[in-house]
Formats: sequence, structure tokens, C-alpha cells
Amino acid sequence: MWKSINPLNHCILCLVLFTFSSPSFSEYRWLDPAYLEEAFYEVALKNEYDAGGQNVRKWREPVKIYLEHKVPDEDIHTELAQMHVKHLSYLTNHPIEIVPTPEEANVIWVYTRLSEWEEDIERVLGRPSLQHSKRAICIANFETAPDGQMIKGGIIIPVDQARSKGKLLGCVVEEITQLLGLPNDSEKVYPSIFNDESPEDLLSPLDGLLLKILYHPSLEPGMSKDEAQPIVRAILSEFQQNGTLEGAIREIRKGELYPLMGF
Repeated sequence: MWKSINPLNHCILCLVLFTFSSPSFSEYRWLDPAYLEEAFYEVALKNEYDAGGQNVRKWREPVKIYLEHKVPDEDIHTELAQMHVKHLSYLTNHPIEIVPTPEEANVIWVYTRLSEWEEDIERVLGRPSLQHSKRAICIANFETAPDGQMIKGGIIIPVDQARSKGKLLGCVVEEITQLLGLPNDSEKVYPSIFNDESPEDLLSPLDGLLLKILYHPSLEPGMSKDEAQPIVRAILSEFQQNGTLEGAIREIRKGELYPLMGF
């Protein structure tokens, strides 16, 4: 059923529509379990800034996000975050919410400006993250406990820089999604927000399936690739049998950002 766009949503649409790329779901490699398995290892068990292999990382505790606004358009930026966070919580079946104070949060998300970006990176993410600021449009980082549980994270989006490069929506979607435990960008996954060559600014069906694999109850934080492999294969077999793979497009389009963009 068609829903009219309220004034706030119309403002959001004006901010992001001129940069939005239509989702290219024409390539259905993500229906192949073998491809999905390798895509999961590529995105979940590697790091964008670290060539070494990693173990499974995911949240056990609820993800509680505090939004810090240092630039105008607070209502619009909050709405974008809320829409996407709600969808992530639905896809993962994991509690993710925006909280009113930083004391309640385990993720600090800062909407800032380029002139203060490095200062905010150092304050929220730590000085080591500054080494990546020169080649990033926006940035996120996280901390894990020894057992692989994710325990803390931060996101910094310099809104003026992101908008000038047509990536405000992409930054909102990608950074918090990666902060759930899918931190690597790779040309091997497509179409995906984790591929810089992909036109997607919103989650693709492949991205939704990767999130569902990661937050399947049988996959534990801290598992090595060898430990995770039989479990991932069992999850994919389950997804084949219960219709999760076939329903991936339908599930991904339940996100509120999709109808906002006209889908």
C-alpha cells in the first residue's frame, strides 16, 4: 500500500535521493550457498585495515547507541539512523536501540563536520584510528573482549564531507552495519555495501543474509574459521530449506529506508 511521505521524510529524501543508486539485484550469486559461505568469511573474518585472519566477532549484549549531533539537521540524521537501526535489529533478531545519554551507550555515533573530524576520531575511537582518516569518508571502530564479544564501538561521520561525495546515506548504513561484526570491505562480495565498487547505499539481499548468518544462535563469538565452517554450512543448509535464501529480497525491502527511496 502506498504511504505518503511526511515533511521530515521529504527532507531526508531531498538530502539523499540525488546520490542514491538503485539496488542492482540482477546478479543472484548470493543464492549459491558456496558463494555465501566464502562471502561470509571474507567480510566477517577479516578486517578492512588488517590483512590477518580473525575469529568471529559479534555482540552478545544489546547494542545501545548514543547519537551526538555537532551539526544542523539533527532530526533528519536521527531519523536516518533510527530507520536503519530498526531494520538491523529485525534482520539479526538482536536488540539494537538508540539511547538518550552517552552513559547508557556502548556505541557513540557522532555527526560532525570535517574541520572537527580528526579531533572527534581521537576522542571517540582513539589516536590509532587517525592513521585511517586521510583515506576515509567516514569511519567506525570497535573493541572486543578476549572471547570475541564486541563490547564497545564508535562511528564518526563528517556530514559535510559525506554529502559532498554523495555518501551520507552510505555512511549511515555501512558504518553501523560493519560495527555489528562484519568489518571488512572486499571486492569479492557483490552487490554489497561492503564492496566499494558496488553501487549500493542500502543493504543488499546478500548483506542481509550475511547478518543473519552472523547472528544465528549457533555461531559463537571467538570461533576460528575452522570452528565456524561446519556451523556456517549447517546454517546455509537451514536457510535453503526454510526459505530464507528465497525470501532475501523481500526481507531486505522491509527496511524503512527502502520505501523512503521509492522502492
